[in-house]
Amino acid sequence: MRTIFLYLFVLLWSFCVSSQSFAHPLKNSPSPKWRIAYVEGGPYSEYQSTLMAIIKGFIQQNIIKKVSLPPVNTFNDSKELWDWAVKNTKSDSIEFIPDGFYSANWDSEQRIAQKENVLNRIREKNDIDILLAFGTFGGSDFATDEHDVPTFVLSVTDYVEAKIIVSPHDSGRDHVHASVETGRYERQLATFYDVFHFKKLGIPFDDSEDGKATIALTQLESAAKNLGFELELCGFNTLESKDKVVDNLIFCLEDLGKRTDAIYMTMNTAMQRDRMTDILKPVIDAGLPTFSQLGVDETELGVLMSLSQPSFDNEGLNTVQAIIETMNGKLPRECEQEYSGPLGLAINLKMAMLIGWNPPFEILAAVDNIFHEIRNDDK
Repeated sequence: MRTIFLYLFVLLWSFCVSSQSFAHPLKNSPSPKWRIAYVEGGPYSEYQSTLMAIIKGFIQQNIIKKVSLPPVNTFNDSKELWDWAVKNTKSDSIEFIPDGFYSANWDSEQRIAQKENVLNRIREKNDIDILLAFGTFGGSDFATDEHDVPTFVLSVTDYVEAKIIVSPHDSGRDHVHASVETGRYERQLATFYDVFHFKKLGIPFDDSEDGKATIALTQLESAAKNLGFELELCGFNTLESKDKVVDNLIFCLEDLGKRTDAIYMTMNTAMQRDRMTDILKPVIDAGLPTFSQLGVDETELGVLMSLSQPSFDNEGLNTVQAIIETMNGKLPRECEQEYSGPLGLAINLKMAMLIGWNPPFEILAAVDNIFHEIRNDDK
């Protein structure tokens, strides 16, 4: 009899522990507001634009009281925008934590320390109710079972390849949500190919597992196979000084300029807006067309073409809707992950002239954004 009682006790205790481990990740702290923190692998212009879109989304949904938003390029990085939001936004239900911004500045050692610091804060202080995780590094570090704070991952090129979520429809973890726009990069390559019909497309990229996931290499390879052209890869090291990383990219572009017909400028930390004149010189010298994976901002800086995304509002609003649903009782995993973003063609006519390409009328007629000059952010 005692053995049966002991067995039932152990079984009940195990069930309670299990229930605690998989408890609904709703707010259980004494603060009346949902306190939001931010993590990133390092500064990147897309993160800044997406964070601004989240702030806009909160305003649209009446979570943040109406406030005049300055242009996103007013801020040098997401940290400056975060500090602005802390000081200038008001809400009855959310708050941006003043010391809740974390950036590893693309340093591997800082990244390890940052993860441990945030996890310790979650365990010991319990003062983070929502975590915004930006990029492949942020998503990989915090879309894990090491905590149960509702975590919303943004600005990742290929969430599945990066093993952040299990599919575009399911994050795989109750406390994790990702905003996923499917098919974007296949459409980019199809558009670029329709215009230039290249046989070999150059791909400079961060030569690491995270780097391959960041550029959605698997998707690019599939698109190239379906469209009938070859990818020529040139990997380079991004875990070096800021200037050295740019030099590495330039070396790749010089190499690809000798063996390709066009170049797809991928998302990586070497694409620094204040060095674009140096970065684009090899492709100008080679007379090659270029396409920006990031989008219209780099086209304004001199990359020949992109599919323009007028803003990151759709991604930001999708995340905001998921956050609101979580605040109202849903699991982040239960919230819709997929969204559609507005797309249009962007061309820089100054770059077209520099490489000797005269865009046909039917191309120009389909363009949503035309830049007649190259914006120079070089310092």
